[in-house]
Amino acid sequence: MPKAALILPVLGVLGALGGCSKAVLLSPSGDVAWQLRDIILVSTGLMLLIIVPVIAATLWFAWRYRETNAEATYSPDWDHSTILELLIWAAPLLIIIALSALTWVSTHQLDPYRPLSRIDADRPVPAGVKPLEVQVVALDWKWLFLYPGQGIATVNELAAPVDRPIEFKITSSSVMNSFYIPALAGQIYAMPGMQTRLHAVINHPGEYDGFSANYSGAGFSQMRFKFHGLSQADFDQWVQTGKASGNALDRAAYLQLEQPSVAAPVQRFGNVEPSLYDAILNRCVQPGTDCARGMAGAICRAPRQATLELPSLELPSLAARPAM
Repeated sequence: MPKAALILPVLGVLGALGGCSKAVLLSPSGDVAWQLRDIILVSTGLMLLIIVPVIAATLWFAWRYRETNAEATYSPDWDHSTILELLIWAAPLLIIIALSALTWVSTHQLDPYRPLSRIDADRPVPAGVKPLEVQVVALDWKWLFLYPGQGIATVNELAAPVDRPIEFKITSSSVMNSFYIPALAGQIYAMPGMQTRLHAVINHPGEYDGFSANYSGAGFSQMRFKFHGLSQADFDQWVQTGKASGNALDRAAYLQLEQPSVAAPVQRFGNVEPSLYDAILNRCVQPGTDCARGMAGAICRAPRQATLELPSLELPSLAARPAM
């Protein structure tokens, strides 16, 4: 085969790789994702402390004790070495302890329900700063974002000011889903009738990909959206653009929006019914439907002495049964 036939595919692959940006997980733009990146790097480094020496020792032993090496030491009666046993057991044990401590600390520090204490490694959250609240609803197969403080809503488009904490309140309309913006923070599940939370902050302006990380049906692969990190002025302009859309999102409009669709275009709503998210969360958007919260409250308020009455059933006695 001519050399050119071998070189051209290699050059093509290298050219394609040359156009790729850094992996977003290793170069995120939000402080929470950056801390997760650090955990990945530290954990990988700790594990390599075992993996690299074991691989190196395996290759060295294979070379040192190859069949053709007559100078290699041969000890058929050797069966124990205290020093070797200590090395074999102590090194993995220390690494497991270090990984356990790292997991314990990071699990509490990066609890998605915990409000942020810092903007980045050098800046704490200023006193009096209120997080931007965003209500997230996973639909089939699109994302609905409601901004209660701004009175707007969007479909498949999300925006937030740079260096301002964000508090996401997340639920789903039908099936379990997963809300994930790799550049911003870790993924968090969206479940119908339940609310999960995520606190995060974006530190660099730009456009970032968001998507569903949990299979939810036929349109799952196109359940994607864009997240915009904007300056405060640009975010205010983005909000005004949403308000100027003239579209209203009430319960009737939501029931239409809730219908399954694939690759839904960006939509903006300049007027949102204030109680809509609460109705979605409690699964009572449809007129005449009892809200889950109300039903749970009725059960809790019921008298403890109440018993379930069942209709009495009279069974024939054994004596009344015909002989077999």
